[in-house]
Amino acid sequence: VNQMTDHTDIAGELYVGVMSGTSLDAVDTVLVSIDNNRIDLHASYTHPFPDELRSRILAISTGQGTTLPEVGLIDHTLGKLYATAVLELLKNSAQQPDQVTAIGNHGQTVYHQPDGDTPFSMQLGDANLIAALTGINTIADFRRFDIALGGQGAPLTPAFHQFLFQQSNTTSVVVNIGGIANITVVPSVNQHDLQVIGFDTGPGNMLMDSWCEQHIGEKFDRDARWAQQGQVNQALLDTFLTDPYLAVLPPKSTGREHYNMKWLETHLNNQNAAIAPEDTQRTLCEFTAVTIAESIQKIIQDNEYQLVLCGGGAKNPLLVQRLQYHLKGCEVLQSTDHGIPEDCMEAMAFAWLARQRVHGQTSNMPSVTGASGKASMGVFYPAMNEKCDNE
Repeated sequence: VNQMTDHTDIAGELYVGVMSGTSLDAVDTVLVSIDNNRIDLHASYTHPFPDELRSRILAISTGQGTTLPEVGLIDHTLGKLYATAVLELLKNSAQQPDQVTAIGNHGQTVYHQPDGDTPFSMQLGDANLIAALTGINTIADFRRFDIALGGQGAPLTPAFHQFLFQQSNTTSVVVNIGGIANITVVPSVNQHDLQVIGFDTGPGNMLMDSWCEQHIGEKFDRDARWAQQGQVNQALLDTFLTDPYLAVLPPKSTGREHYNMKWLETHLNNQNAAIAPEDTQRTLCEFTAVTIAESIQKIIQDNEYQLVLCGGGAKNPLLVQRLQYHLKGCEVLQSTDHGIPEDCMEAMAFAWLARQRVHGQTSNMPSVTGASGKASMGVFYPAMNEKCDNE
């Protein structure tokens, strides 16, 4: 993987990747070129997420009542937001829309329910608007066909992680810490009998961010400064670790519909004594570290692997320190050590998934999602429909 600024040296087709995750902190966009063997990052741009839109999405994604007009408004507003972010990315990178093969747009997840009698995953952000406003073919709705095949529809990044990080002799473990944390275990090329494994381990930054915003008015705990003022409350951590999701065997995935402030307040209310807010923050950080570490240790029994951290949580020094503590002996790297900024990984993944769709190549991994078969994921939204024959 190479990060490049010289646009005269572009090998492969150009794609744009767009990602806004469960943290609702920003819209991440990337411009990449991709061929069968490599991906080059040429430009990235982070677009701010409007506070009012963020509040609307938080309301419906935590199960509050809504209306069809409200859902439609969010869908439309997100579509325009994504299109604006893409156009700004291209403006900054001096590339024209007609040079881009396609946009891979994840959309904004507002509810993820892959289990039960009516499994579904809903992402909003009108891809028709994105295609029309940018003039670029757009691929979106990546998750629902995997669910139609009996899968979780998540995580979808492990196939990309394999493309990036599979090594000849060493197992790679990719830990993405966004709102939700997920891991991908990529066996070495020589381990022909082993499949890629990936799943959501539990909360990443989501609970820490929500608690931080509620108590100190900041959207996240920069450099874990607040958490480092607190102490782990072992009783609270122990009750967190009884959460039923943690005992579910993969394939599995989760989101804000499960890990939210109501979940946290229920656990706090069950404690015998009041807990200082900074101690709760510190305990939430430990909870994320422990659940990631234990998930890895259940799969890999030794330290013969390389750990690669990405996502916003990779910038949290306390969380990284605690992961290193719980995973003694393994080599811990940041995705930046491989030339990928932490905040670009998922946007790059959806650019790559768009290319897979354009070329009709597999993008889901049944060993990860539990789907009944392989598929090329995503729905194609053309920038310009063919003229209709009215005769």
